[in-house]
Amino acid sequence: MAEKARKKRNSEGRMSLGEHLVELRKRLLISAIAIVIALVAGWFLSDWVWDVLRQPVIDIQEQQGRNAQINYGDITSAFDTKVQIALFIAILLACPVWLYQIWAFIAPGLTRKEKLTAFGFLGTAVPLFLLGAYAGWLVIPNIVRLLTSFAPQEDAAFITARGYLDFAIKLLLAIGVGFVMPVFLVFLNFIGVLRGKSILKSWRVALLCIILFAGIATPAADLMSMFLLAAPIVVLYFGAALVTILHDRRVDKRQAKELAEYGLAEEPSTRPGKRGAGDAV
Repeated sequence: MAEKARKKRNSEGRMSLGEHLVELRKRLLISAIAIVIALVAGWFLSDWVWDVLRQPVIDIQEQQGRNAQINYGDITSAFDTKVQIALFIAILLACPVWLYQIWAFIAPGLTRKEKLTAFGFLGTAVPLFLLGAYAGWLVIPNIVRLLTSFAPQEDAAFITARGYLDFAIKLLLAIGVGFVMPVFLVFLNFIGVLRGKSILKSWRVALLCIILFAGIATPAADLMSMFLLAAPIVVLYFGAALVTILHDRRVDKRQAKELAEYGLAEEPSTRPGKRGAGDAV
C-alpha cells in the first residue's frame, strides 16, 4: 500500500523534502561535472582568448606611440589569470547543461503554461546574453584605447593582468545582462505583473535608463561605443513592448469571451421578474 501511494505521489510530481535534496544534489553534481569537462577545453582556449582581450593594449604602442604592456604583479598572477579565463570559458561552454539541470529541477512543480513561459524565457534570454557579451567584446578595444589616451604622452601604460581581466569580464557580463532586460519585461508581462501599455508609455524613462547604462558601461567620451550598445537595447525594448501588447490583446479577448459565456449561462437566473412559459401564474 505504501509503495502504491509513493508511486501515485511521484506520478503527480510531488516529492518529499528529502527527495528534493537528493534531486538537487544530483543536478548540482551533473552541472559540476559538465563545468569541469568544459574547463579542460577552456584551459586550451584561454591563451587565444587572452591574446584577443589584450590586443587593444598592444595596439596602444602603435596608435599612441607609448609603451603599453600587461604586467603580472606576483608569481601566481599569470597562473591565476589563466585559470580565471578558463573558468569563464567553461561556464559559457557548459551553460546548456547547467541551465537544463536548473530547468529539470523546477519543471516538475510548474503547470504546463508556466513551463512554456519559462522555457520561452530561457530560450530567448541565453542567446541574447551571448549576443550582448559579443557586443561588449566588440567595443572593448575602443574603450581601452580611449581610457589610456588620457594619460600623458610621455608616460607608459603598465596595466596589471588581474585588473584588466576583471574589467573585461565585468564589462561583458554587464552588457550581456543589459541585452536580457527586455526579455525580463516580457516575462513579467506573461505572468501578469506588467501590462504592455505601461511598458510602451514608459519609453522616455526607458531610453534615459538605456543611455545611462550605455554611458556607465562605456566612457562618456566614446560616443560611438555608447551608440553601438544603446541602439540594439532600444530595439529590443520596443520589440518587447510590441510582444507584450499583442499578448495583452490576446488575453483580453480570451477573458472577454469567457465573461460573455459566463454571462449567458447566468442570464436566466439574473433577470428577476421574468418567468418561463411553463411557470405558474
